[in-house]
Amino acid sequence: MITSLAYLGVGSPNKDEWPRMATGMWGAMVADPGPDGAVRIKIDDAPWRIQIHPADQDETRYIGWGVDWEEDLDAVDKALADAGITARHGDADLAAARDVNRILFFTDPWGFRHEVTWGRTAQRSTFRPGRAISGFVTGQQGLGHVLLLMPDIEEGHRFFTRLGFRLSDKIIVPGRLNARFYHCNARHHTLALGQCPPGVAGLNHLMIQVGSLDDVGTGYEIAQQMGIPITLTLGRHTNDQQFSFYHSTPSSFHVEYGFGGLEVDEETWVPKVYDRTAVWGHAQHPDGQGRPPGIMHPLAERPARPADTED
Repeated sequence: MITSLAYLGVGSPNKDEWPRMATGMWGAMVADPGPDGAVRIKIDDAPWRIQIHPADQDETRYIGWGVDWEEDLDAVDKALADAGITARHGDADLAAARDVNRILFFTDPWGFRHEVTWGRTAQRSTFRPGRAISGFVTGQQGLGHVLLLMPDIEEGHRFFTRLGFRLSDKIIVPGRLNARFYHCNARHHTLALGQCPPGVAGLNHLMIQVGSLDDVGTGYEIAQQMGIPITLTLGRHTNDQQFSFYHSTPSSFHVEYGFGGLEVDEETWVPKVYDRTAVWGHAQHPDGQGRPPGIMHPLAERPARPADTED
């Protein structure tokens, strides 16, 4: 069913701070603005991959996913119905706004709006990097990955595996971290779920992957020169072996800027459990102190299931 992360949309009062960071540090390109003045960030020949809408406060607007075949939208619709979630098919205006042929959307139990799409418009040879880089790893692997925070990631596991996500591995650091990582293409993970306190959920980070180690190293230097807050220093992860660093964006959530992540061979892959996040590095940076864990939102109280009620 779902086979890639297609795009991400957020709202923010700081949208106009994005072009300097995205072009000067990432090496991305700013596309024409959206009808509402949204800043659109482009990292390949898709019309855009990240959209920052004007808003009074930071908020996760939508997470866009892709499927390979038009018929897979019907399979997603059925899987959602089986999970008790009603999806709606978007009209031509919504499809045009997302530069896709077909789209359906739904809200998950943690308040995230998801959009599942088919037929993303391609604009050949239109990407022009904002600085000298080797390019971004997208294609069949999509935009990158997102990490969503929620109070019960076991429930999250049951929900998202219905949609085609398959467990890659887990990282469990008692008292510090409980996370699950899922693939839906060759990228080690396109979706990650992290445990957070009850009553809230949120978008912790987006990962974008570049084509060389030097792209990451120069990006790290440029971030420091530009005063972009670094939250985790250079390091290499235990599970996907990505060489990366993390920085805060103007809109509360974080970005992992990385290179060299593992790719999954579905026929031979066996999930593992790790007890640490990094082989080396990824230390907390002073710039990250006191910053929010992401764009967080409160969770509405859910009615108790019959098995949860007391006599």
